[in-house]
Amino acid sequence: MRAYFDSDILVWHLRGHEKARGFFSRFSGNKEYEMLTGALQRAEIVFFMRDEEVETTISFLSQFKYAPVHQEIIDLAGQLYRKWHPRHGIDVNDAILAATIEITGGKLYTLNVKHYPMEDIIIEKPW
Repeated sequence: MRAYFDSDILVWHLRGHEKARGFFSRFSGNKEYEMLTGALQRAEIVFFMRDEEVETTISFLSQFKYAPVHQEIIDLAGQLYRKWHPRHGIDVNDAILAATIEITGGKLYTLNVKHYPMEDIIIEKPW
């Protein structure tokens, strides 16, 4: 199964949050899951990490695959953004991740459930 992880839970893990570490331990080495995150979720993390966090952060992120962002995803993300932004305040990164999951399949793990009101993706709050 494709398991997509939003940047919020990646950040909690990197900050050493006990629940986040426990949550990710169930995926490590588990061949049942293909661990992915969005390209823009990775960008959110690497753009804002501190110099002393680079090695640990890059090592952690190396566990994840990244679905390429292409025209079909961007076009769908634009539709999702226009539909959901006024009512739910989703941002461009959320819309692109949601479109990626809708097209490629899988489940999204996030604490920001309200950012993903789309009916066509499976969402689970990890803790």
